[in-house]
Amino acid sequence: MKKILLTFLLSFFLFPNISSSDVRPIIDGNIDAKVKLVVFESLTCGFCANFHKKIYPELKKEFIDKGFVSIEYKNFPLDIAAFNAAKIAHCKNDGNSEVLHYLYEKQSEWVRGGSIDDANKNIKELIENSSFKIDIESCLADKSVEDHILEDRINGVKKYKVKATPTLIINGKKFDNPTDYKKLKKYIEKLI
Repeated sequence: MKKILLTFLLSFFLFPNISSSDVRPIIDGNIDAKVKLVVFESLTCGFCANFHKKIYPELKKEFIDKGFVSIEYKNFPLDIAAFNAAKIAHCKNDGNSEVLHYLYEKQSEWVRGGSIDDANKNIKELIENSSFKIDIESCLADKSVEDHILEDRINGVKKYKVKATPTLIINGKKFDNPTDYKKLKKYIEKLI
């Protein structure tokens, strides 16, 4: 699996003119908010799932819903299962985060098994049993979505030196404690 992801990343460096401008980013909140959060994450990362289950609801209630903060989710897949899940989260995306949050909420149900085929089968069953109308096979084969995901990952490394997930960027600066809501809240309150 790591060889396949490495091949994709190398191909992106070899063909840097690839553009994924037709794929919409996943954003929650007012894009004109004073505080802009960017979260680099991997859909198989347990800490990222924790961010969506515990930190995000508080952020939403206290800052996003009030228009103070926007949050953009950037892809930083750590393995092929996360790469494929990110394709599904972006496929037929209208810019909202419902599928993304759902995949994190149900992470323990699809991130299991001994191979990428097991993970793909699990996620396909999960989506088919949900209210989402997504053609998994076409999502997995969508080159523009694939390019968008790889572009996020490469830009995260180049621009912010992202090495792990989740990595949180607030108004262009890396925030060191993305899983500590109290520190995050204090930091945001100073900016608004």
